[in-house]
Amino acid sequence: MGLAAALVLVASCRIESAVPSEASATAAQDGTPSGDVWVYTSMYQHVLDALDPLLKEKLPNVQVHWYQAGSEKVASRLEAERAAGAVRADVLATSDPFLYERLAREGSFLRYASPNVLRVPRSLLDLDARYAAARVSTMVLVHRQGAVPPASFADLVGERWKGRAAVGDPLTSGTAFTWAVSMHSKYGEDFFTRLRDKGAVVAGGNAAVLQKVESGEVDAGVLLLENALVAKARGSPIEIIWPEDGAVVIPGPVAIFQSTRNPVAAKALVDLLLSPEGQRFIVEKGDLHSVDPRLEGPRGGPGVEALMARSQPWTPELVELGLTRGGVIKETFSKAFSR
Repeated sequence: MGLAAALVLVASCRIESAVPSEASATAAQDGTPSGDVWVYTSMYQHVLDALDPLLKEKLPNVQVHWYQAGSEKVASRLEAERAAGAVRADVLATSDPFLYERLAREGSFLRYASPNVLRVPRSLLDLDARYAAARVSTMVLVHRQGAVPPASFADLVGERWKGRAAVGDPLTSGTAFTWAVSMHSKYGEDFFTRLRDKGAVVAGGNAAVLQKVESGEVDAGVLLLENALVAKARGSPIEIIWPEDGAVVIPGPVAIFQSTRNPVAAKALVDLLLSPEGQRFIVEKGDLHSVDPRLEGPRGGPGVEALMARSQPWTPELVELGLTRGGVIKETFSKAFSR
């Protein structure tokens, strides 16, 4: 019944699109997407470079233009353009799931369900077809070789880790913010106070957390899996720990703006990103998990279904918490560490 419902969703959403421009309509009539498509994304530049030959092969008449930056910078540019009433982006592909939910509620996205979302775990989809995850990042624990590893995120508020653990700053790092929302949901707002009481080091972004663990300033840290995998591959003296209380998954959605000037090409691009070929680049070049359960995880690890099984659930309640209480969570964190 789930598959049947998904097929109905695809069929219904494929016909609900913005009125195409003259250029887009011509492309639709001859079956070949063409024209310009602007994508605002936080995907790593080397992943975009690797995708370029595939785009030229599969969409030879489409000119894809990228604005690549961190999720926070992409969001800032997008907000500035929205305030000016001139959003240039046709497609958004960042790792800030709360931004997508906010924009979706504001009616910013075109409803479109790519046929390639049929295999994506339902928790990673917007069931109204306004956006869908195209990649999954994961927050795990790392520890320096020779140090006793923490078993869970909860361990970081234990006496053993007093002054010996580093976390990212949710005020400046989007992935650290998603982790903070998850910890707030699971352990309550006093979790941050307990972290501060045990002398946890707030290190800024993921690169800063990694540096502190590698240097020996701390013994353990909360880090993105992709950063840890790349570090280990270059010989970093760290080990990866899958926390017993569940890793924190961070969906990286893709969506098409309602204001797109080229919906035909934008849909074709989304289809390609979600295709097995596009997803392989995300895994092999980005060290991220594909949303396609047929593909292995990064570096030959388990795929997305196994990832979800060893992670804290990604739920509508968690999204709601981050969306409606995100400011309060940041303020709570800030107060805890400014004492």
